[in-house]
Amino acid sequence: MLLFFDIDGTIWDYKNYIPKSAITAIKKAQENGHKCLINTGRARAFVKEQNLLDIGFDGIVSACGCMVELDNKVVFNHLISIPDCIRTIETIRRHGFRTILEGPNYLYMDLSEFQGDMYASKVIAEMGDQLLGITDQWGQWEINKLSCACDTPTRDACFAELSDLYDYMIHSEAVVEIVPKGFHKGTGILEVCKILNVDVKDTIAFGDSANDIPMFDTAGTSVVMGRSSEEARAHADLITDTLEEDGIEHAMIKLGLI
Repeated sequence: MLLFFDIDGTIWDYKNYIPKSAITAIKKAQENGHKCLINTGRARAFVKEQNLLDIGFDGIVSACGCMVELDNKVVFNHLISIPDCIRTIETIRRHGFRTILEGPNYLYMDLSEFQGDMYASKVIAEMGDQLLGITDQWGQWEINKLSCACDTPTRDACFAELSDLYDYMIHSEAVVEIVPKGFHKGTGILEVCKILNVDVKDTIAFGDSANDIPMFDTAGTSVVMGRSSEEARAHADLITDTLEEDGIEHAMIKLGLI
């Protein structure tokens, strides 16, 4: 089986705490012949915490399916073209959006746009020298997707202007993930299955939020964590406990993986 794990709210909490039970369960599953992969909306540059990588995943699907690594080798990477990047940045800024561009090696943001923003502070703290300025690097970005603070009255008009390029995952009235059209966590699963010649029925997805729904709907079995959104729960084959209550381990036992 191929097991795909969301990160935030599934493997770790907002403080990046990973339960020992989750680590042990993943390693036992691998010992039993299953491959375990991250499947995250985060771009690869933002998957860097050593305690996460030290678990020893067999692969990483990042940026909502735009990039795939297997055995530490990049096997698929869809980048937004520079002309499309420029059009996008100019359009969203005209509508008052503040953005973080997300790529395989760097994130890009102009710090002046995010003074006092809690999420931006987390990004700054975690990224270090892998965080660059959008304006400073003009036309030199390598990005798979972007995230925006979009609390403006013309938000939907902006989406409409860029609808030929992107799909949108609206997390709240003020926050949106913007992903190249046709890409999502489910397409990441399909890409891995194609490369490894595995039937998609032999996959299990673990997640907790709205951007995991395409992953749930693609995988053979979907496991939704406790304390997940009602929207996500509607797509579950199994609802397990929260991550702090050893939800990953309990689900793996119920599914006969360990």
